[in-house]
Amino acid sequence: MANHALLNSIEHSDLRVLTKRGEQYADNLWFTPTFVDEIRSVQAHYPIVFHKDPESGQFTPITLFGFEQHENLFLHDDKWDAAYLPLSVQRLPFFIGTQDITTDGITEQQRVITIDLDSPRLSKTEGIELFLEYGGNSQYLEDIAAILETLHHGLQGNQAFVSALTTLNLLESMTLDVTLDSGEKHQLIGFYTINEEVLNNLSPENIVRLHNTGYLQAAYLILASQVHFRDLVARKNQRISHAIDA
Repeated sequence: MANHALLNSIEHSDLRVLTKRGEQYADNLWFTPTFVDEIRSVQAHYPIVFHKDPESGQFTPITLFGFEQHENLFLHDDKWDAAYLPLSVQRLPFFIGTQDITTDGITEQQRVITIDLDSPRLSKTEGIELFLEYGGNSQYLEDIAAILETLHHGLQGNQAFVSALTTLNLLESMTLDVTLDSGEKHQLIGFYTINEEVLNNLSPENIVRLHNTGYLQAAYLILASQVHFRDLVARKNQRISHAIDA
C-alpha cells in the first residue's frame, strides 16, 4: 500500500531517489498505462493492449512487460533492457495529487506532486537529490514535474480516445496462447485489442474523423506493436533457460 505525502522542501529536504532498476525497486510490473502521444515511442519496444477496469468498465491502453503479475521480462541483471522507458515508470515514486488553494475567497483545486514515502527508491544517503542545498528544486525534480504534467494530460486524453474506439466497435477481447520451449503453456486473457477487420472497413467519414484526432495512427501502431509478443516469448524462454542453467 502506497504511503503518499505532499512533497515539500522542508519535510523532505534530505530525501534522495535511487534511479537504478531492479525488482528490489518495485520494477517487477507486468504492465503500465500509456497514452496516445506516447504510443509511437512505446510500440517500438513493447506490445500494447487495452485493460478493462473490472469496477468502472473503463478501458486503458497499457504497455505489457510480461505474462503474469509481478513479471517484468525487460528486467535483466538489474537493468531495464529497452531503449525507451514509459513515462508512467519514469515518474515513480512520484504521483500527481490535488490541493485546495483559496485566493480572494475563491477555492480551486491545484495539481501538486506527491511522493510514496514507502517506496524502496527513497534513500537519505545515496541517489539523486530532490532539492538544492540553498533552496529550490533540483533539475531532476524539475524533469519529474514535466513528466508528471505530460502524463496527467496524456492519461486524461485516453477517455476521448477510448470513447472513439468503442463507439466504432473497434475493441475486441483477445486470448494469446503461448507454448514455451520447455513445453510449459501460458494463456494471456482478460485484455483487449483493436479489431483489425472492423478498422479496415470503416467508412471514409469515420476514417477521416479518426485521422484528424490522431487516433487512426495510434490504432495502427497498437496493431503493429503486437509483433513484440514474439519478443516476450523469447525473453520468457531465455529466463527459464538461465534459471535451469543456474
